[in-house]
Amino acid sequence: MIYEFEVLGPITGKGRPRLNTYTNRVYTPSKTKDYEDLVKQYFILKYPRYVQFEKRIYVEIVAQFKIPKATNKLDTEKMIKGEISPTKKPDIDNIVKIILDALNKLAFKDDNQITKLSVDKIYGKEDKVYIKIAEY
Repeated sequence: MIYEFEVLGPITGKGRPRLNTYTNRVYTPSKTKDYEDLVKQYFILKYPRYVQFEKRIYVEIVAQFKIPKATNKLDTEKMIKGEISPTKKPDIDNIVKIILDALNKLAFKDDNQITKLSVDKIYGKEDKVYIKIAEY
């Protein structure tokens, strides 16, 4: 079984937990919660009758960033060919963290089942994240 889906829109990385100095409680930033909810919604929309993976799994994540408008034609061609990669925020590890946290206990029982991981940051026509999850 394989789950493949895309999350459209600007990509958000996992935010650091924050401390409310008034209540001394740690909380997750709302931007992080909102993006995790968005990932969950896209997954459930595509797979309403999903079954959790129980064995070891492979996850592939491709974060596609929109080519900046001020980019010249030569660099645009290089970006499309993959000769120039995005070196901007969010960091690749924060992209992985927010995606896996959103799908934890949904697509798979626990993220410790992930034994293979492939992640790319590329340029394309629009902002989106492609996610593929498979047992192997």
